[in-house]
Amino acid sequence: MRAADSGGDFGRPGCAVAGRWAGRAPRRVGGRQIKAWREAAGMRAGEFGAAIGYGEYLVYKVEGGRRIPRPEFLDRADEVLGAGGKLAMMKGDVAEVRYPKKVRDLAGVEARAVELAAYVAHGLHGLLQTPGHARALFEARQPPYSQDEVERMVAARMARQTIFDRSPAPALGFVQEESALRRPIGGVTEWRRQLERLLEIGRLRHVTLQVMPTCREAHPGMHGDITVLKFKDGTAVGRSQGAFNGCSVTDAKQLRILELRYGIIRAEALTPRETLVLVEQVLGET
Repeated sequence: MRAADSGGDFGRPGCAVAGRWAGRAPRRVGGRQIKAWREAAGMRAGEFGAAIGYGEYLVYKVEGGRRIPRPEFLDRADEVLGAGGKLAMMKGDVAEVRYPKKVRDLAGVEARAVELAAYVAHGLHGLLQTPGHARALFEARQPPYSQDEVERMVAARMARQTIFDRSPAPALGFVQEESALRRPIGGVTEWRRQLERLLEIGRLRHVTLQVMPTCREAHPGMHGDITVLKFKDGTAVGRSQGAFNGCSVTDAKQLRILELRYGIIRAEALTPRETLVLVEQVLGET
């Protein structure tokens, strides 16, 4: 994903999530099991597809490993083929495989974090986006993604937002540029939904949401996004587009530099209370 997608991405070409923090690659989920159950049931691909509500061509693509089945596909296949839950059990692996590896790695890192601090220079952080907002960003990308790719990436981004529901809750801090509140990504209706979502998230007790006013002069975030994640064992990983070649880092000295920059950014931004007032004001203007 590109920076313009504002996903909070930790990677860049040739620079992956720092070694030990990269997520474990899930097991491959192929269509061999489905094909075996279908043939054992004596059903042709077209007959099977009609029974579960999918086309014959899609069945062949799933069985050949060229298309990752949706959870509802597996549920219907399990029911029609009498697999006794064996096919439905694959949904956990499928849910992971459907997402790009870079997103899986990022989600794995976020899932282990007890603290997250993020400044986004352009757009909204992926963890703050509504589905419609994220979809509009992906659909605007050039060269274009296929619609299937768009839906996969939207689903992956939304899946990461379970971080807000974790217990115990991690401490989450976001600083956004004011301009991100005023760009009607996805149209006016979706823009309102996005602003309402920001108010909802900003009122959570474990979330600190701040806005950097456009009237502020130059600050340490002018060179790009900054993200720092801290873990239960006292270790951390960080990344900034404007430092260390954009690579993720775990070195204590480098992390202190990122935290220093983020601390200054927070000090120059609106307070969380002032931020909610501003979001409400922008919402009232839409």
